[in-house]
Amino acid sequence: MLISVPKEVNPEEYPVSLIPAGAEALTQEGHRVLIETGVDEDSGFTDE
Repeated sequence: MLISVPKEVNPEEYPVSLIPAGAEALTQEGHRVLIETGVDEDSGFTDE
């Protein structure tokens, strides 16, 4: 399954729909995860 995580367009909101650990778990199960650059910067996660 292909799962994509877009960046929030409202600058006053900082939701995190998928944290790095969740993305890792999904990829280990064979899913493909695409995450937009900078999606979680305001929530304390980096693109690393």
